[in-house]
Amino acid sequence: MKSKILIHLTSMIFITSIALLLIVFVNASKKTKTDTDNAFELKGLPDLSFVDFSSRFQKALALDAMNVFFPGQFDKNNLVITSLADKQDRAFRNKIQDSGNKEGLSLARLENISGMFFKFIAVYAIVMLLTYYGVQTIGAWRFCRKKNGSVSAKSSGCLFVNVIKKTILFSGSFLLFCPAYVIAYSLRTEINTDTVFFMIILCVISNGLLMVYSNKFYAFLIAESRKGYIDTAIVKNLNNSYTGNIAQGISFKAILNPVKQFKGHVFDNIFRNARFQYLSTIKEQASFLITGMIITEMALNLHGYYSYEMLRQMLYGNSNILIVMFLGIFYTVKATEIFTDILVYKENLKYENK
Repeated sequence: MKSKILIHLTSMIFITSIALLLIVFVNASKKTKTDTDNAFELKGLPDLSFVDFSSRFQKALALDAMNVFFPGQFDKNNLVITSLADKQDRAFRNKIQDSGNKEGLSLARLENISGMFFKFIAVYAIVMLLTYYGVQTIGAWRFCRKKNGSVSAKSSGCLFVNVIKKTILFSGSFLLFCPAYVIAYSLRTEINTDTVFFMIILCVISNGLLMVYSNKFYAFLIAESRKGYIDTAIVKNLNNSYTGNIAQGISFKAILNPVKQFKGHVFDNIFRNARFQYLSTIKEQASFLITGMIITEMALNLHGYYSYEMLRQMLYGNSNILIVMFLGIFYTVKATEIFTDILVYKENLKYENK
Protein backbone atom coordinates (compact mmCIF):
# COMPACT_ATOMS: atom_id res chain seq x y z
CA MET A 1 0.00 0.00 0.00
CA LYS A 2 2.84 2.37 0.83
CA SER A 3 4.31 1.83 -2.62
CA LYS A 4 1.01 2.81 -4.26
CA ILE A 5 0.74 5.96 -2.17
CA LEU A 6 4.34 6.79 -3.03
CA ILE A 7 3.61 6.37 -6.75
CA HIS A 8 0.62 8.70 -6.48
CA LEU A 9 2.60 11.32 -4.57
CA THR A 10 5.50 11.06 -7.01
CA SER A 11 3.19 11.63 -9.97
CA MET A 12 1.62 14.62 -8.21
CA ILE A 13 5.04 16.15 -7.53
CA PHE A 14 6.13 15.47 -11.11
CA ILE A 15 3.04 17.06 -12.68
CA THR A 16 3.23 20.01 -10.28
CA SER A 17 6.86 20.58 -11.27
CA ILE A 18 5.93 20.54 -14.95
CA ALA A 19 3.10 22.99 -14.27
CA LEU A 20 5.46 25.38 -12.46
CA LEU A 21 7.95 25.15 -15.33
CA LEU A 22 5.14 25.93 -17.76
CA ILE A 23 4.18 29.00 -15.73
CA VAL A 24 7.80 30.20 -15.82
CA PHE A 25 7.98 29.49 -19.56
CA VAL A 26 4.74 31.38 -20.23
CA ASN A 27 5.99 34.41 -18.28
CA ALA A 28 9.29 34.32 -20.18
CA SER A 29 7.43 34.03 -23.50
CA LYS A 30 5.32 37.07 -22.68
CA LYS A 31 8.44 39.08 -21.88
CA THR A 32 10.10 37.96 -25.12
CA LYS A 33 7.00 38.93 -27.08
CA THR A 34 7.02 42.37 -25.49
CA ASP A 35 10.67 42.84 -26.39
CA THR A 36 9.95 41.77 -29.97
CA ASP A 37 7.05 44.18 -30.25
CA ASN A 38 9.33 47.00 -29.14
CA ALA A 39 12.13 46.03 -31.53
CA PHE A 40 11.54 48.99 -33.84
CA GLU A 41 11.87 51.49 -31.02
CA LEU A 42 15.11 49.87 -29.89
CA LYS A 43 16.65 50.42 -33.32
CA GLY A 44 16.37 54.17 -33.05
CA LEU A 45 13.29 54.68 -35.15
CA PRO A 46 11.28 57.85 -34.56
CA ASP A 47 8.31 57.67 -32.23
CA LEU A 48 5.27 57.16 -34.45
CA SER A 49 2.83 56.11 -31.72
CA PHE A 50 0.79 59.28 -32.33
CA VAL A 51 0.07 58.26 -35.93
CA ASP A 52 -3.31 56.70 -36.68
CA PHE A 53 -2.33 54.08 -39.23
CA SER A 54 -5.98 53.26 -39.92
CA SER A 55 -6.12 56.63 -41.70
CA ARG A 56 -4.72 56.38 -45.23
CA PHE A 57 -3.66 60.02 -45.15
CA GLN A 58 -1.69 59.70 -41.90
CA LYS A 59 -0.16 56.42 -43.04
CA ALA A 60 1.01 57.99 -46.33
CA LEU A 61 2.29 61.04 -44.46
CA ALA A 62 4.27 58.83 -42.09
CA LEU A 63 5.78 56.98 -45.05
CA ASP A 64 6.82 60.27 -46.66
CA ALA A 65 8.40 61.36 -43.38
CA MET A 66 10.31 58.09 -43.18
CA ASN A 67 11.59 58.57 -46.73
CA VAL A 68 12.84 62.03 -45.75
CA PHE A 69 14.61 60.76 -42.63
CA PHE A 70 15.92 57.61 -44.33
CA PRO A 71 16.35 58.38 -48.04
CA GLY A 72 17.21 55.70 -50.55
CA GLN A 73 15.46 52.82 -48.76
CA PHE A 74 11.84 53.12 -49.83
CA ASP A 75 11.10 49.38 -49.63
CA LYS A 76 12.45 49.11 -46.11
CA ASN A 77 10.56 52.21 -44.99
CA ASN A 78 7.36 50.83 -46.49
CA LEU A 79 7.90 47.54 -44.65
CA VAL A 80 8.44 49.39 -41.36
CA ILE A 81 5.28 51.46 -41.78
CA THR A 82 3.27 48.35 -42.71
CA SER A 83 4.63 46.50 -39.68
CA LEU A 84 3.84 49.38 -37.35
CA ALA A 85 0.33 49.60 -38.80
CA ASP A 86 -0.21 45.88 -38.23
CA LYS A 87 1.11 46.18 -34.70
CA GLN A 88 -1.20 49.10 -33.92
CA ASP A 89 -4.19 47.29 -35.39
CA ARG A 90 -3.38 44.11 -33.47
CA ALA A 91 -2.99 46.03 -30.21
CA PHE A 92 -6.32 47.78 -30.77
CA ARG A 93 -8.14 44.51 -31.48
CA ASN A 94 -6.56 42.80 -28.48
CA LYS A 95 -7.58 45.69 -26.25
CA ILE A 96 -11.19 45.39 -27.40
CA GLN A 97 -11.20 41.61 -27.09
CA ASP A 98 -9.60 41.50 -23.66
CA SER A 99 -11.75 44.29 -22.20
CA GLY A 100 -9.76 44.20 -19.00
CA ASN A 101 -9.84 40.40 -18.75
CA LYS A 102 -6.12 39.91 -19.29
CA GLU A 103 -4.74 39.23 -15.87
CA GLY A 104 -1.93 37.41 -14.15
CA LEU A 105 -1.90 35.01 -11.25
CA SER A 106 -2.53 37.02 -8.09
CA LEU A 107 -3.58 36.27 -4.52
CA ALA A 108 -7.02 37.78 -5.11
CA ARG A 109 -7.54 35.64 -8.20
CA LEU A 110 -6.37 32.52 -6.32
CA GLU A 111 -8.91 33.22 -3.56
CA ASN A 112 -11.64 33.61 -6.15
CA ILE A 113 -10.69 30.38 -7.91
CA SER A 114 -10.43 28.54 -4.58
CA GLY A 115 -14.06 29.34 -3.77
CA MET A 116 -15.17 27.96 -7.13
CA PHE A 117 -12.95 24.92 -6.69
CA PHE A 118 -14.41 24.06 -3.29
CA LYS A 119 -17.90 24.34 -4.77
CA PHE A 120 -16.79 22.01 -7.57
CA ILE A 121 -15.37 19.54 -5.03
CA ALA A 122 -18.54 19.67 -2.93
CA VAL A 123 -20.75 18.89 -5.93
CA TYR A 124 -18.34 16.18 -7.05
CA ALA A 125 -18.24 14.49 -3.62
CA ILE A 126 -22.03 14.55 -3.20
CA VAL A 127 -22.62 13.17 -6.69
CA MET A 128 -20.04 10.43 -6.12
CA LEU A 129 -21.77 9.38 -2.89
CA LEU A 130 -25.20 9.41 -4.53
CA THR A 131 -24.02 7.42 -7.54
CA TYR A 132 -22.15 5.00 -5.26
CA TYR A 133 -25.43 4.34 -3.47
CA GLY A 134 -27.51 4.37 -6.65
CA VAL A 135 -25.25 1.98 -8.55
CA GLN A 136 -25.42 -0.66 -5.82
CA THR A 137 -29.14 -0.16 -5.22
CA ILE A 138 -30.12 -0.45 -8.88
CA GLY A 139 -27.77 -3.39 -9.40
CA ALA A 140 -29.10 -5.25 -6.36
CA TRP A 141 -32.72 -4.53 -7.31
CA ARG A 142 -32.20 -5.81 -10.86
CA PHE A 143 -30.47 -8.93 -9.59
CA CYS A 144 -33.16 -9.76 -7.03
CA ARG A 145 -35.88 -9.05 -9.57
CA LYS A 146 -34.24 -11.42 -12.04
CA LYS A 147 -33.83 -14.13 -9.42
CA ASN A 148 -37.38 -13.69 -8.22
CA GLY A 149 -38.71 -13.98 -11.76
CA SER A 150 -41.25 -11.78 -13.53
CA VAL A 151 -44.95 -12.46 -13.29
CA SER A 152 -46.64 -12.41 -16.68
CA ALA A 153 -49.92 -10.61 -16.95
CA LYS A 154 -52.82 -12.61 -18.30
CA SER A 155 -55.63 -10.12 -18.40
CA SER A 156 -55.89 -7.24 -20.82
CA GLY A 157 -55.88 -4.82 -17.91
CA CYS A 158 -52.55 -6.18 -16.68
CA LEU A 159 -51.22 -6.05 -20.22
CA PHE A 160 -52.14 -2.38 -20.43
CA VAL A 161 -50.40 -1.72 -17.11
CA ASN A 162 -47.29 -3.50 -18.37
CA VAL A 163 -47.25 -1.36 -21.50
CA ILE A 164 -47.46 1.77 -19.35
CA LYS A 165 -44.65 0.50 -17.12
CA LYS A 166 -42.44 -0.28 -20.09
CA THR A 167 -43.11 3.14 -21.56
CA ILE A 168 -42.15 4.80 -18.29
CA LEU A 169 -39.03 2.64 -17.99
CA PHE A 170 -38.03 3.47 -21.56
CA SER A 171 -38.52 7.18 -20.93
CA GLY A 172 -36.53 6.92 -17.71
CA SER A 173 -33.71 5.10 -19.48
CA PHE A 174 -33.66 7.76 -22.19
CA LEU A 175 -33.42 10.44 -19.50
CA LEU A 176 -30.59 8.64 -17.70
CA PHE A 177 -28.55 8.36 -20.90
CA CYS A 178 -29.36 11.88 -22.09
CA PRO A 179 -26.55 14.51 -22.00
CA ALA A 180 -26.89 16.83 -19.02
CA TYR A 181 -26.89 20.04 -21.03
CA VAL A 182 -29.80 18.81 -23.17
CA ILE A 183 -31.92 18.24 -20.06
CA ALA A 184 -30.87 21.58 -18.60
CA TYR A 185 -31.68 23.55 -21.74
CA SER A 186 -35.09 21.89 -21.99
CA LEU A 187 -35.89 22.95 -18.41
CA ARG A 188 -34.18 26.32 -18.43
CA THR A 189 -37.31 28.33 -19.09
CA GLU A 190 -39.24 26.50 -16.38
CA ILE A 191 -36.83 26.38 -13.43
CA ASN A 192 -33.58 27.96 -12.33
CA THR A 193 -30.78 25.73 -13.62
CA ASP A 194 -27.95 27.74 -12.07
CA THR A 195 -28.29 26.29 -8.56
CA VAL A 196 -25.94 23.79 -6.94
CA PHE A 197 -28.88 21.52 -6.13
CA PHE A 198 -29.91 21.32 -9.78
CA MET A 199 -26.30 20.67 -10.78
CA ILE A 200 -26.12 17.73 -8.37
CA ILE A 201 -29.38 16.22 -9.64
CA LEU A 202 -28.29 16.75 -13.23
CA CYS A 203 -24.94 15.02 -12.73
CA VAL A 204 -26.57 12.03 -11.05
CA ILE A 205 -29.36 11.33 -13.52
CA SER A 206 -27.72 12.24 -16.82
CA ASN A 207 -24.79 11.35 -19.08
CA GLY A 208 -25.40 7.63 -18.55
CA LEU A 209 -23.23 7.62 -15.42
CA LEU A 210 -25.72 5.84 -13.18
CA MET A 211 -26.80 3.28 -15.76
CA VAL A 212 -23.32 2.40 -17.02
CA TYR A 213 -21.95 1.60 -13.58
CA SER A 214 -25.13 -0.02 -12.27
CA ASN A 215 -24.88 -2.36 -15.27
CA LYS A 216 -21.29 -3.10 -14.30
CA PHE A 217 -22.31 -3.82 -10.73
CA TYR A 218 -25.15 -6.02 -11.96
CA ALA A 219 -22.65 -7.95 -14.11
CA PHE A 220 -20.46 -8.46 -11.04
CA LEU A 221 -23.47 -9.82 -9.13
CA ILE A 222 -24.36 -12.23 -11.94
CA ALA A 223 -20.77 -13.46 -12.18
CA GLU A 224 -20.55 -14.00 -8.43
CA SER A 225 -23.86 -15.87 -8.31
CA ARG A 226 -22.49 -18.47 -10.72
CA LYS A 227 -19.46 -19.37 -8.62
CA GLY A 228 -19.15 -22.63 -6.75
CA TYR A 229 -19.18 -21.22 -3.23
CA ILE A 230 -22.82 -20.19 -3.76
CA ASP A 231 -23.87 -23.83 -4.19
CA THR A 232 -21.92 -24.69 -1.05
CA ALA A 233 -23.70 -21.93 0.87
CA ILE A 234 -27.09 -23.20 -0.31
CA VAL A 235 -26.22 -26.72 0.81
CA LYS A 236 -25.37 -25.27 4.23
CA ASN A 237 -28.97 -24.01 4.44
CA LEU A 238 -28.40 -20.31 3.85
CA ASN A 239 -31.54 -18.57 2.68
CA ASN A 240 -31.83 -18.56 -1.08
CA SER A 241 -35.26 -17.05 -1.61
CA TYR A 242 -35.47 -13.65 -3.30
CA THR A 243 -39.16 -13.14 -2.61
CA GLY A 244 -39.65 -9.89 -0.78
CA ASN A 245 -42.81 -10.72 1.14
CA ILE A 246 -41.41 -13.55 3.27
CA ALA A 247 -39.01 -13.49 6.22
CA GLN A 248 -36.38 -15.57 4.43
CA GLY A 249 -36.42 -13.36 1.34
CA ILE A 250 -34.97 -9.97 0.50
CA SER A 251 -37.24 -7.02 1.10
CA PHE A 252 -37.25 -3.88 -0.97
CA LYS A 253 -36.45 -1.96 2.21
CA ALA A 254 -33.22 -3.94 2.62
CA ILE A 255 -32.24 -3.10 -0.94
CA LEU A 256 -32.89 0.61 -0.35
CA ASN A 257 -30.92 0.64 2.89
CA PRO A 258 -27.76 2.80 2.53
CA VAL A 259 -25.78 0.17 4.47
CA LYS A 260 -26.82 -2.99 2.68
CA GLN A 261 -26.63 -6.17 4.75
CA PHE A 262 -28.37 -9.44 4.01
CA LYS A 263 -27.36 -11.58 6.97
CA GLY A 264 -28.26 -15.24 6.77
CA HIS A 265 -28.91 -14.97 3.04
CA VAL A 266 -26.69 -16.24 0.26
CA PHE A 267 -27.03 -12.85 -1.44
CA ASP A 268 -24.96 -11.28 1.34
CA ASN A 269 -21.82 -13.04 0.09
CA ILE A 270 -22.68 -12.31 -3.53
CA PHE A 271 -23.22 -8.64 -2.78
CA ARG A 272 -20.06 -8.19 -0.71
CA ASN A 273 -17.84 -9.85 -3.31
CA ALA A 274 -19.43 -7.85 -6.13
CA ARG A 275 -19.00 -4.67 -4.12
CA PHE A 276 -15.32 -5.47 -3.63
CA GLN A 277 -14.87 -5.74 -7.41
CA TYR A 278 -16.85 -2.56 -7.96
CA LEU A 279 -14.54 -0.52 -5.71
CA SER A 280 -11.78 -0.72 -8.31
CA THR A 281 -14.02 0.93 -10.91
CA ILE A 282 -14.48 4.06 -8.79
CA LYS A 283 -11.36 5.59 -10.37
CA GLU A 284 -12.88 5.23 -13.81
CA GLN A 285 -16.24 6.47 -12.53
CA ALA A 286 -14.59 9.56 -11.03
CA SER A 287 -12.98 10.50 -14.34
CA PHE A 288 -16.30 9.94 -16.09
CA LEU A 289 -18.08 12.19 -13.59
CA ILE A 290 -15.49 14.98 -13.68
CA THR A 291 -15.58 15.04 -17.47
CA GLY A 292 -19.37 15.24 -17.39
CA MET A 293 -19.31 18.06 -14.83
CA ILE A 294 -16.82 20.08 -16.87
CA ILE A 295 -18.82 19.69 -20.08
CA THR A 296 -22.08 20.53 -18.32
CA GLU A 297 -20.80 23.67 -16.60
CA MET A 298 -19.17 24.91 -19.79
CA ALA A 299 -22.16 24.14 -22.00
CA LEU A 300 -24.62 25.85 -19.66
CA ASN A 301 -22.43 28.95 -19.16
CA LEU A 302 -22.81 28.67 -15.39
CA HIS A 303 -21.16 31.85 -14.16
CA GLY A 304 -19.25 31.46 -10.93
CA TYR A 305 -18.61 27.76 -11.51
CA TYR A 306 -15.13 26.30 -11.78
CA SER A 307 -15.38 24.81 -15.27
CA TYR A 308 -16.97 27.89 -16.80
CA GLU A 309 -14.26 30.04 -15.26
CA MET A 310 -11.69 27.69 -16.76
CA LEU A 311 -13.29 28.16 -20.18
CA ARG A 312 -13.30 31.94 -19.72
CA GLN A 313 -9.63 32.02 -18.78
CA MET A 314 -8.89 29.86 -21.81
CA LEU A 315 -10.72 32.34 -24.04
CA TYR A 316 -8.72 35.30 -22.76
CA GLY A 317 -5.42 33.44 -22.86
CA ASN A 318 -4.62 33.70 -19.15
CA SER A 319 -2.34 30.69 -19.26
CA ASN A 320 -1.00 30.94 -15.71
CA ILE A 321 -4.47 30.86 -14.18
CA LEU A 322 -5.48 28.06 -16.53
CA ILE A 323 -2.52 25.88 -15.51
CA VAL A 324 -3.40 26.29 -11.83
CA MET A 325 -7.02 25.35 -12.54
CA PHE A 326 -5.93 22.26 -14.47
CA LEU A 327 -3.81 21.31 -11.48
CA GLY A 328 -6.93 21.47 -9.31
CA ILE A 329 -8.68 18.95 -11.57
CA PHE A 330 -5.61 16.72 -11.54
CA TYR A 331 -5.37 16.81 -7.74
CA THR A 332 -9.05 15.88 -7.49
CA VAL A 333 -8.54 12.81 -9.68
CA LYS A 334 -5.41 11.76 -7.79
CA ALA A 335 -7.09 12.23 -4.41
CA THR A 336 -9.92 9.97 -5.59
CA GLU A 337 -7.45 7.35 -6.75
CA ILE A 338 -5.62 7.42 -3.41
CA PHE A 339 -8.90 7.14 -1.51
CA THR A 340 -9.99 4.22 -3.71
CA ASP A 341 -6.70 2.39 -3.22
CA ILE A 342 -7.06 2.78 0.55
CA LEU A 343 -10.62 1.39 0.41
CA VAL A 344 -9.52 -1.60 -1.67
CA TYR A 345 -6.58 -2.19 0.67
CA LYS A 346 -8.83 -2.22 3.73
CA GLU A 347 -11.25 -4.61 2.03
CA ASN A 348 -8.33 -6.87 1.17
CA LEU A 349 -7.35 -6.95 4.82
CA LYS A 350 -10.84 -8.19 5.70
CA TYR A 351 -10.58 -11.01 3.18
CA GLU A 352 -7.11 -11.92 4.40
CA ASN A 353 -8.25 -11.76 8.07
CA LYS A 354 -5.52 -9.29 9.02
